[in-house]
Amino acid sequence: MAVSNAVDGSGGRGSTAAPWRNWAGNVTARPARTVTPASTEELAAAVRAAAADGLTVKAAGTGHSFTPAAATDGLLVRPERLTGVRAVDRAAGTVTVAAGTPLKRLNETLSAHGLSLTNMGDIMEQTVSGAVSTGTHGTGRDSASLAAQISGLQLVTADGSVLTCSAEENPDVFAAARLGLGALGVISELTFAVEPEFLLTAREEPMPFDEVTGRFDELVAENEHFEFYWFPHTGNCNTKRNNRSQGPAAPPGRISGWVEDELLSNGVFQVACAVGRALPAAIPGIARISSRALSARTYTDIPYKVFTSPRRVRFVEMEYALPRAAAVAALGELKALVERSDFKISFPVEVRTAPADDLPLSTASGRDTVYVAVHMYRGTPHEAYFAAAERIMTAHGGRPHWGKLHTRDAAYLAAAYPRFGEFTAVRDRLDPDRRFGNAYLRRVLGD
Repeated sequence: MAVSNAVDGSGGRGSTAAPWRNWAGNVTARPARTVTPASTEELAAAVRAAAADGLTVKAAGTGHSFTPAAATDGLLVRPERLTGVRAVDRAAGTVTVAAGTPLKRLNETLSAHGLSLTNMGDIMEQTVSGAVSTGTHGTGRDSASLAAQISGLQLVTADGSVLTCSAEENPDVFAAARLGLGALGVISELTFAVEPEFLLTAREEPMPFDEVTGRFDELVAENEHFEFYWFPHTGNCNTKRNNRSQGPAAPPGRISGWVEDELLSNGVFQVACAVGRALPAAIPGIARISSRALSARTYTDIPYKVFTSPRRVRFVEMEYALPRAAAVAALGELKALVERSDFKISFPVEVRTAPADDLPLSTASGRDTVYVAVHMYRGTPHEAYFAAAERIMTAHGGRPHWGKLHTRDAAYLAAAYPRFGEFTAVRDRLDPDRRFGNAYLRRVLGD
């Protein structure tokens, strides 16, 4: 196990020379110690050593959360060596993977075995444990988040012991830890339910805002995976419909795919955002051009090549999960807010769906859900826009994404989640001294 410390002049433990930063650059932490364990046993030993030294413990993935969920001034567990697929069980339809494994590596390995996750989010840079612990989701009429696809896990708890959890073994911990915010312990490995690899046909198409919101229930009902992006300052949207296909595979052409996914969605968009940050008055005009730049296209490929796409333009984000019935009204209010305000918004608003699930802290817990995500280019003032959008979302009973910016606290969240008390009771039992606590968890879960 690799350990990094810095020692101050008095002989005590000081801060590491290089602080930890998240992907967006809006969160910085200075841990007293970092470790990169390569096994569950090394991870458990590191937690025991931290407890002996009176240090709190947090695990970091690749830093794709916008909240300080992984921030600590104690022991920071890094994922670089806790990686790899541990077992593939085709008969059971499961794969067991170390917690620090990037989703990209998991998806590629599954594909090599002719297998796939049922659903996934739109980026592959996250670690598996970071993704599930913060509630990463894609879009789906019937298929839920990554955490809902877990069938088992190993959890290192506050005293360094290891719990094996499933619906049959430690079921109360399993129910909570599938989406646990890092509050119950450090996950060392996860077992996902998988299925034989299938093909998806993706249909991407521009559509006016009024049409997509007017037909929203129909579009969700008719498609296995539906989402859309609305470009603020315009009445334009880009829709995406992904449905299972008998094939044959027909991936995007090398050149056309590069133009859409790299040149337009990343390269040109990066330039447009930079220009907008320097000249905010230009943003509405840029938005009108950008919203017309992506053309309709249809292609068929294996799941991870359809669900995911590169995200190279850095931003900050807030996302709220709304009751499905409230989505269209909230979107109309958000559009009206942008039109009457002085906000200049260069990033599209992303809208996705999820079915109800049974995870206590899932944003889709107990209700069919629509996700509305607002973004701002990194370095652009976002606070006023996010605050105004948040007022709309909370008025409709919204639940904030655990890994994205929001201002909600434990009092609000306890009312928003019927099973909130179930989760905090498990936390009180497993971590009464808050070995895995930090300021963010104090705000969202209470002391």
